[in-house]
Amino acid sequence: MSPAEILERATSEGVLLALAPSGSISAKGDPSAIDRWFPAIRQSKAAIIAELQLERRRAKVLGMLRDNPGSRYAIDVADASTDPIVVAIATRDVATFELNIPQLYYDAFGLLELIEKHTGDRHADT
Repeated sequence: MSPAEILERATSEGVLLALAPSGSISAKGDPSAIDRWFPAIRQSKAAIIAELQLERRRAKVLGMLRDNPGSRYAIDVADASTDPIVVAIATRDVATFELNIPQLYYDAFGLLELIEKHTGDRHADT
């Protein structure tokens, strides 16, 4: 079962999984349901944490677009000192995605220029 499936199924059974401030997983809900899901959560812990972090970054860039109606895109760099550098990007009414850029090749201004160039009012079908 994929991390996304675990999150979806556990939620449907009343178990809310979230990132704890420590970076681990926090589980809230019916104790018996949490106990049923504990083995699957433990087995896929790292992948579930990665999925929750992805959801958090996606929500953050979508929130940035929501809070700034005139913006065509939103970018979030969680930590520019990591390798690879994880960049979350949302383009209004088009897509959200992440890039894992090796630190050696990361150029913030080049990335901004590229995104600006390709988030105009019209999108070419090339």
